[in-house]
Amino acid sequence: MKGDYDKYDIEEPIAALATPWGESAIAVIRTSGRGVLEILDELFTSGGGKEKKDSKDTKLSKARGYSLIHGYIYDPDFKGESEKREIIDEVMIAIFKAPKSYTGEDAAEIYCHGGLPIIKRILDLLLKRGFRSASPGEFTMRAFLNGKLDLTRAEAVNELIRAKTDTARELAFQRLSGSIEERINEVKGILKRMAASVELQLDYAEDDIDEEPEVIEKELLDDASRVREKLDLLRKSYRTGKLYQEGITIVLAGGTNAGKSTLFNLFLREERAIVSEIHGTTRDYIEGNVTISGIPVRLFDTAGLRRSDDPLEMEGVRRSDRMIREADLIVYLVDGQEGLSKEDQGFLHRRGIEERVIPVWNKSDLLQPGENPPEGFIPISAVTGEGFEKLVEEIENRVLAGVSVKRGEPVIDSLRQKELLDGACRAVEAFGNALKEGQPLDVAAVELNEALGCLGEITGEVTTGEILNSIFSRFCVGK
Repeated sequence: MKGDYDKYDIEEPIAALATPWGESAIAVIRTSGRGVLEILDELFTSGGGKEKKDSKDTKLSKARGYSLIHGYIYDPDFKGESEKREIIDEVMIAIFKAPKSYTGEDAAEIYCHGGLPIIKRILDLLLKRGFRSASPGEFTMRAFLNGKLDLTRAEAVNELIRAKTDTARELAFQRLSGSIEERINEVKGILKRMAASVELQLDYAEDDIDEEPEVIEKELLDDASRVREKLDLLRKSYRTGKLYQEGITIVLAGGTNAGKSTLFNLFLREERAIVSEIHGTTRDYIEGNVTISGIPVRLFDTAGLRRSDDPLEMEGVRRSDRMIREADLIVYLVDGQEGLSKEDQGFLHRRGIEERVIPVWNKSDLLQPGENPPEGFIPISAVTGEGFEKLVEEIENRVLAGVSVKRGEPVIDSLRQKELLDGACRAVEAFGNALKEGQPLDVAAVELNEALGCLGEITGEVTTGEILNSIFSRFCVGK
């Protein structure tokens, strides 16, 4: 597989900042590759820092793996007027020896102070002394190529970093722990046994095989059915995984002064949107992020839908309409004091959005005794919070319809994996059909090999440089 990834020499020393660019108490600079510890020996002293190295200095290249060493990073090519070395920073360096490291190579992590001039100076020094800047995801790519991770767990590293909610984190961690790999390997084991049975029948005459052909065929069809069931369960989990990883978009829509901005602030638990009784106050959409039932939600407060002679307000209405068309859910607010307007009725009867709309009757706290909203509307007061929990419950019901997460069950969120699972399912189904139709066994065997190839691509047993570039280019630098 190493030959497939030919963009770089995958053993040359690389370095990258693993923490975000910005001031912090501590920054982490990761390094990995051939000779990294020997190069760092030239830039590091565990002694008194400003004096010459003495015999008690610890050599990083001689240190034990998984050890942490205190000392100083200095530039050996720069000396001041006093001929003393320039110390860049006081650091701690963690040592990892091949093959027992994240990448499977010799590696070191430099823990320095988090000032930007310090970070930049150390990185510049590393590049000057023979390191190359790591590409996005290159550390994890090396871990995959060196057999430390399969491709599903490598992808899960990025999914764990990008998780926006605790549920997404939990699902990504399951994948990182090998839940997808285990399920795929289980299915591959069944397919390989099926392929061996087919090969046996192709290589030997019927008289040389103990079991009857009808019995063997039934066993193969039963195995094919089991494989389909396991693969179906896994590929159908994609909707769940995608939902918790990527989340949904909810748009608050309605006429002017219906209370959208007040409800927006209630969702966010902060005063983000300007609230005013003046019509047309919100002229563009405002975005915020919330979590509902462990699902990340991008929430948009939009301009009130009405006709106006003001070109700025009409541009806001046009943008709101675009957001409405693209939203996963639309919470449509009606001013309960004003009642249903023609614009409200026209919107609620628009074709193509019925299943995405949650009608809300706002200002329920101002309703007269015995006065009720129209059927199908959820009464709320965005000011007092009355009815808000019922609205959230309805959103949860809409979003989670048909979605379930069983603890311990693997859940995928990778479109690449889902498409390969689809291909494997089609191949297994074609194998079963070939047996039932009495087609030659060598024809049926092709479908088994196709299914095994698809599953091999999921785990990375079968891969190309193009696939690796596509996956790891989406990682952050330093991971």
